[in-house]
Amino acid sequence: MNFLEQAENIEEKIIRIRRDIHQNPELGFKEYATTDRIVSELNTLGISCRRLLPTGIIAEITGEKTGKTVALRADMDALPIMEETGLPFQSKKEGVMHACGHDTHVAMLIGAAELLQKNRNLLKGTVRLIFQPAEEIGQGARTVVEQGGLDGVDSIFGIHIGGHELGVASTRKGAMFAASDTFKILIAGEKCHGAFPHTGIDATLAGAAIVMTLNADIHREFNAFDPLVISVGSFCSDGSHNVVAGEAVLEGTVRCYDKQMHLQLQKTVERLVQKTAEAYRCRAVIDYQKGTEVLLNDDHLVDLTAHSAEKLLGKPLQTIEPFMGSEDFSEYTSRVPGVFISMGSNGQNPSHSGKFLIDEAGLKYGCALYAQLAVDGLQDLESSK
Repeated sequence: MNFLEQAENIEEKIIRIRRDIHQNPELGFKEYATTDRIVSELNTLGISCRRLLPTGIIAEITGEKTGKTVALRADMDALPIMEETGLPFQSKKEGVMHACGHDTHVAMLIGAAELLQKNRNLLKGTVRLIFQPAEEIGQGARTVVEQGGLDGVDSIFGIHIGGHELGVASTRKGAMFAASDTFKILIAGEKCHGAFPHTGIDATLAGAAIVMTLNADIHREFNAFDPLVISVGSFCSDGSHNVVAGEAVLEGTVRCYDKQMHLQLQKTVERLVQKTAEAYRCRAVIDYQKGTEVLLNDDHLVDLTAHSAEKLLGKPLQTIEPFMGSEDFSEYTSRVPGVFISMGSNGQNPSHSGKFLIDEAGLKYGCALYAQLAVDGLQDLESSK
């Protein structure tokens, strides 16, 4: 049995599914047509599935021998981006594009489902397929968990198409993606004429001080060896060239790799914001939203992935650097052992851009690796009993 050879046999089908989904992208929690397409493909393979609300799918393939459960996850939502690739199968929806490769993830997992259904005799347990909505807005994995998608799962694997060398898998032990929170700060002062600032309370000045405080002082409260990023990406106030602003709004994000730091960050940000606003005679209201957790890969499963990848692909698993981006696959790895893997596809142009491109030759590798990890993951769980 060679899953890569079997994936090559259905490569045209995998690419066809990918192109159809690419042409018809849907945003988070609106992936209705994508959900219908996946259900249709799985039903054709004789795989029963359960729809999630409002979108998403859980399906299972049961082996000939009962045992534990390994999950495979693919996200399925697109981004609000205008496509500029010029591909013949370019997005038909203006301002919506699969600019992060989720169309390829869906196609690869459908292909893997076909391989596993044909090789059920190799499965020492159950494979759960998770087609997850709304990863781009950081809410889809939580919805899957709330609707029982992780119940009974013993380990989980996720694959993301990557821009590195074609057919090379990469991951790392421990922290791979950062925890990510967002905040919105409303600063209230008093408007006045720009010629007489002493008659008002300058919200713009307070906002500027808060930006500086957050970027300087917060790093004094945590270990310098623990990565931490805070970025204020939006700053708007209601003044003009001769009007001192009475209101300002700041929006930003906080990223870190340490779980304990993540637990402390909200109170730290809120205290610094409040105290700085008071120093400038303003009032501040902060809406701090917890986002994704740190994505921690399980060391043992990374070793298993290395063995599976080299056996399948003939190339060693590459170790990649930690990434300050976020990935809601962390909702799963915070509950069960898991690994998130990048599959090389000679990508061109950055993801989340209108010109994002991948080499479709990479799809067969991702499809085969999903299947290999399911078989090897169940074997590993059987052996550890």
